[in-house]
Amino acid sequence: MDTSQHKDLFYIPEDICYLNTASLSPSFKAVEKAGIDAVLQKSRPYLIPSSDFFDPVIELKKRFAQIIELDDYERIATIPSVSYGIATVAKNIKLNPGDTVVLMQEQFPSNYYSWKKLTDTYKAQLKIVEAPKSKTNRGKLWNEAILEAIDESTAVVAMGHIHWSSGTLFDLMAIRAKTRQHNALMIIDGSQSVGALPFSVKELQPDALICAGYKWLFGPYGCGYAYYGPYFDHGEPLEENWTNRLDSHKLPDLTQYQSEYKPLANRYVMGESGSFIYVKMQLEALKQVISWTPKAVQAYCKEISAKAVKELRDLGCEIEADDYRSHHLFGLKLPETVDIKIFKKALSEHSIFVSFRGAYARLSCHFFNTEKDFEKFVMCLKSVMK
Repeated sequence: MDTSQHKDLFYIPEDICYLNTASLSPSFKAVEKAGIDAVLQKSRPYLIPSSDFFDPVIELKKRFAQIIELDDYERIATIPSVSYGIATVAKNIKLNPGDTVVLMQEQFPSNYYSWKKLTDTYKAQLKIVEAPKSKTNRGKLWNEAILEAIDESTAVVAMGHIHWSSGTLFDLMAIRAKTRQHNALMIIDGSQSVGALPFSVKELQPDALICAGYKWLFGPYGCGYAYYGPYFDHGEPLEENWTNRLDSHKLPDLTQYQSEYKPLANRYVMGESGSFIYVKMQLEALKQVISWTPKAVQAYCKEISAKAVKELRDLGCEIEADDYRSHHLFGLKLPETVDIKIFKKALSEHSIFVSFRGAYARLSCHFFNTEKDFEKFVMCLKSVMK
């Protein structure tokens, strides 16, 4: 596959091996330009129409809704972070003593701390589903353990679509069916999947989906998206800002205070959601993400990493079974013979960028990567193996 047209969208020098989109995506040239244009626009505020506080945000919601296969963009809120979105969800859930909130082992902190606080408040319990110790059928066994953990005590299941360190893929459809049996809420963190892995709200119907916008959605750091289902239609937002209220677009009438919120998820939108700089950058980013399609991203990432995955396994690295992991992001447990400090130094010297999360070295790729990037990583690893 010719990726030159994709690489041309970025400013990534040929000597840089960037396998770290899961941490922070590079910006498209178009996103950078949109941000600069917006900065310049702010220098002339008299040229900014009042409609710019609202219309671009509506367009942004529509684009994100398209990515997650959602018909009603009014169920989307623009937010500054995953922690903001999860805190909003937790604020609108009441538990009973003895209820459980099911989480995965070592999931991202932003999808843990709010649940810890909530269960402590209501004398409920966190139920952490640990990853199996088995080196074979690990993903299959983990999914089975999650299903077994959901029972009559379960009030909430909060999890990622994939595990952010290992890339383990969770069977959300089967888990959703089990949550429905027990009237439990399903809250998904899509930060490491949406945009790079097919996700359908229409098909899954989660109660909420929270996503960071600066990874696989290629937006600036400090932006995110949230889908809120019917359960949250009449909840309380984290903050009371003027844009969340009904008729807030009528600027001359703002002092005629409005007791009603805008419908659906609009009540949960963050203050200053119309940020000219961020919104313009996000719009450009989502335009490109939509044109690529998550399905194509997965296919390409699988293609360019397949040879390296085999080599890494032959070298003694543990990688989740192919049928139970994502291909844009996967973790490897390194052989004990590898000195991590020496390996990190070697990666730095060769301009290879990856993440180390928990027990894993995490590799994440996209259309700007090629098979040669993985070859470079494998050669670097071989050079430090005893």
